[in-house]
Amino acid sequence: MDQRIEQCPQFNASCMSREILDQISGKWSIMTLSVLAYGPHRFNAIKKRLEGVSQKALTDTLRRLERNGLVLRHVLATSPVGVEYQLTPLGASLKTLYCSLHAWALENEQEISQARSAFDRKMA
Repeated sequence: MDQRIEQCPQFNASCMSREILDQISGKWSIMTLSVLAYGPHRFNAIKKRLEGVSQKALTDTLRRLERNGLVLRHVLATSPVGVEYQLTPLGASLKTLYCSLHAWALENEQEISQARSAFDRKMA
């Protein structure tokens, strides 16, 4: 096992990986990274692909991803001025992980739905 993992097995508040995981694992972060995995997109194109995301939530997500070095923001010299986002090499290095997580969710939708129904019946 990686010694760095052994140093913070309980996800202590001082463990930086805890903050990193929090920043990149939120539902809008994973979905935004997934959209950008297939090429650069403008803000409104990302928003259109992520049904239900508010402008503020997407703005905050893109800023967090940019701050963590996973996304690049390019101002386009268009009229009106446009902004395009794309993955950095670091962001692209996560592609296998978040695409696998998305695939897992799709593959297990039915089993999870059944588990939820059984739980809800038990709790009713």
